[in-house]
Amino acid sequence: MTDKDYMTIALQEAQKAYDDGEIPVGAVIVMQNKIIARGYNQVEKLNDPTAHAEMIALTSAFNFVGGKYLPEASIYVTVEPCLMCAGALYWSKIGRIVYGAPDEKNGSISRPPYQQQGLSPFHPKTIVVAGIMKEEAALLMKSFFRARR
Repeated sequence: MTDKDYMTIALQEAQKAYDDGEIPVGAVIVMQNKIIARGYNQVEKLNDPTAHAEMIALTSAFNFVGGKYLPEASIYVTVEPCLMCAGALYWSKIGRIVYGAPDEKNGSISRPPYQQQGLSPFHPKTIVVAGIMKEEAALLMKSFFRARR
C-alpha cells in the first residue's frame, strides 16, 4: 500500500470523529506494511484534552508491540500534529510521520519558531512527510467548523 492508501484510512478515522461531533482528526500507525493501531479524536467523548487521534493510536501501538519505541513504524495523521502530540511522537522515536493538512494555528511545525527557523519538534531520526491528501483533510476540517458556526 502507498502513503495515499494509508492516509485514506486515516481519513476514515477522522470521519468517525466528525460523526461523533469531535474535531475530525484521524491517525493510523503502520509497521511492516500492516496497520497496528488506529485512533481518532475523542476529546469530548472522553472528557480528556489529551485524547487526540495520535495519542490514542500511539497508546494502542505501544500495547501492540509491548514497548515504548516505534522506530520501525510510520504514523499517518490527517492534520499536522500539535505540540503535545509532537512531544509524544518525539519520545516514541517513531520512524516516519506522514500528515495531510497543515495546522497554522495549533500545528507543531507551521508555527514559530519551527516554521521560521526550519526546525522540527520531532526526533532527529524521524522522517516527516507533509501534504499527503491535504485537500481532503482540510475540507473535512473546514466542513466541521463551518457547520458549528
